[in-house]
Amino acid sequence: MTTTAPETHAFEADVAKLLHLMVHSVYSDKNVFLRELISNAADACEKLRYDSIANPALLGEDATPRITVTLDAENRRLTIEDNGIGMNPADLADALGTIARSGTKSFMERISGASGTDGAHLIGQFGVGFYSAFMVADKVDVISRKAGEADAAIWSSDGLGSYTIAPADPHQAPARGSRVVLHLMEDAKDYTERYKIEHSIKSQSGHVPVPIYLRDKPDAEPVEIADGAALWTKPKSAVSEAEYADFYRSVSGQFDEPALTVHYRAEGRHEYSVLAFVPSTKPFDLFDPDRTGRIKLYVNRVFITDEAELLPRYLRFVRGLVDSSDLPLNMSREMIQQSPILAAIKKGITGRMLSELEKRASADNDAYLKIWETFGAVLKEGLYEDYERRETLLGLARFKTTASDGNWRSLAEYEAALKENQTAIYYATGNDLDRLAASPQLEGFRARSVEVLLLPDQVDSFWVTAGVDYKGKPFKSVTQGGADLGLIPLPEGSPAPSTEASDQVSDFLAFVKTTLADAVSDVRASDRLTDSAVCLVAAESGMDRELERLLAASGRAPAAAKPVLEVNPRHDLVIKLAALGEADAALREDGARLLFDEAQIADGEQPVDPRGFSARLARTILRALR
Repeated sequence: MTTTAPETHAFEADVAKLLHLMVHSVYSDKNVFLRELISNAADACEKLRYDSIANPALLGEDATPRITVTLDAENRRLTIEDNGIGMNPADLADALGTIARSGTKSFMERISGASGTDGAHLIGQFGVGFYSAFMVADKVDVISRKAGEADAAIWSSDGLGSYTIAPADPHQAPARGSRVVLHLMEDAKDYTERYKIEHSIKSQSGHVPVPIYLRDKPDAEPVEIADGAALWTKPKSAVSEAEYADFYRSVSGQFDEPALTVHYRAEGRHEYSVLAFVPSTKPFDLFDPDRTGRIKLYVNRVFITDEAELLPRYLRFVRGLVDSSDLPLNMSREMIQQSPILAAIKKGITGRMLSELEKRASADNDAYLKIWETFGAVLKEGLYEDYERRETLLGLARFKTTASDGNWRSLAEYEAALKENQTAIYYATGNDLDRLAASPQLEGFRARSVEVLLLPDQVDSFWVTAGVDYKGKPFKSVTQGGADLGLIPLPEGSPAPSTEASDQVSDFLAFVKTTLADAVSDVRASDRLTDSAVCLVAAESGMDRELERLLAASGRAPAAAKPVLEVNPRHDLVIKLAALGEADAALREDGARLLFDEAQIADGEQPVDPRGFSARLARTILRALR
C-alpha cells in the first residue's frame, strides 16, 4: 500500500494546452491512442533489450519481451502493460509531465485548425502520442518499476492541468516495466470489446517487434494476437502490401499510404536488411533546419538508435529501418558517427533509394510525379550537396517550364528540345510560378521558342550556382548577364528584332544612365524584350537577382549590387520619351525614373522611393489629362 502522500505537480504549460487540444480538437479517429501506447510499450522493451547487453541482470528471470492488453468491461478499464525498461518517479515526471521534443508549439498551431482524420494524422508525427489516451479516458494511471530497482511508482492524471506521483504498492506493480490503466469515458466503453481491440491492434500494431497478448477480462489467460516477428527479416514474397502499409504507419507515425516501399537484404562485404518507405504526404518538420532522418538502426534485431544519419539530408523524408549483422551491439553515439561500416551502409542505402526512385520514374511516371510534387524541393538539395550523385539527381529532377503547359518535364526532355545554337539550359528563379511565367525577361526566349525552366523553390537559387551542368550544357539565369539570343534563329516567318537603337534612342539611354547612376550599373538596349519596355537583370559577373534577395532576407548578402536596366529600343513608350525636347526636361526625367520604377515592379519589388514614384506618376497622369 502507498505510505507516502502523492505529490501533485502542474503540467508544463505546453502540455496543458496540448491536452486541451487533444481532447477538443482531435476527437474523431480515436483509435490512434492504442497504436501510440503500444508503440511506446514496444520502445520500452527495445530499450531494455539494448541496456541488458551491458547489464544482463536487468532481465532477471523474465528475458522474453511482451506487451499485454487487458480488457475490463465491468469497470470500464483498458490496460496496456509491458515488461520493458520501466520508469522511476523522476522518469515519470520527465516523460509524462513535460515535452522535451521541439516542435510542440508548431504542433499545437496546426492541430488547432485540424479536424477529423487530419488531426489524427498529426498526433504521432509530433511525438506526443501518450497524451492521446485522454481522448478516450477521463483518468490515466501509469504504474511502473524501473528495471534493476526495487521501488515502484504510480503517475495519475485526469488530464485537466495536473498530475500526481506517489509510491506504488510493490505487490500490485509490475515486476518490471509499465502498466498504463485507462479509465474509459462512457462513450468510449466499446474499447473493452475484444473484437474492436483485437482488430485495431492487428491492423495498426501487428508488426511491432514485440509479441502482443490480449486478455478479454482481468482473470483470463492471455492469448497471443501478434507474434512480434520482425517484418524486415521475412522475404518480400511473404509480406503483403497491407502488412507493409501497417508497418509503415507504425514506424512513421503517419496515416497515409507509403508512396514507395524498398525492402531488401544486402549481402557481401557488409550484411544488413533494409525496410524503407517514401511517404505520400509531407512530414510536418520536413523543412526544420535541424531535421535529420527518421531511420532506425538495429543490430541483429536489437534497436540501437534512431539518431544515426543513415541517409543524406536530402532523403530525410524516408522512413524505416536498417538492421545490420556486422555492427557491434554496444556502440556509443561517437562510434556510430565514426564507423566505417556505417559509412558503407549509408552509401549503399542512398544508392539503392535513388535507384528505386529511378525505377519508379521509368515504370510508373504518374506515381513518380506524385513523389516529386511532394518531395522534389528536398531532393533538389542534393544537387547542391551531393556532387557524387548529382548526375543521378539531375535525371530524377522534374521542372515546370515555359513550354510544359503546367506539366512536369525532365532534363532529358528539355535537352531533346534544344534550339539550334543553344549552348545553355536557361532558367528563371523566384517564389511564384505565375509571376515567373509572366516575367518580361522571358519575352525574347518565347519569341525564339527557347524553353526556360521555372524554378520557384528557395533551394533552386543555390543549386544552379554550384557549377552544375547537364550533359555539358551549363545552367544560365535569364536575369543574369546578356541573353545571347542573337545566334538562336527565330521561327520561320518571324521578323528579327533589332537591338540597334536610333541616334535619338541612344541619346535617351545615355540620359537614363546618367539620371539613374545611383540606382543602376548600366543602361543598355535589350535583345530579350519584345513586348515590355524595360526589365532588370544582374551583371554578367554578378549574383542572380533572386539569390541576392534570399541572402539579403537572411542577413547574409554582401552590399547589394546595382542591377542593369535593359530597355527595349523598339517600344513606343521608349521612342516617345526619346523624342522629348529640352522643353520637356522635367517630363523626360520623370519618364526615365518611371521606367526604372516599372522594371522594379515587374521584378516583384517595390520602387526604391515609393513616395517619389507616387508623385512622378501623378504628375505624368496630370500632364496626359491637360
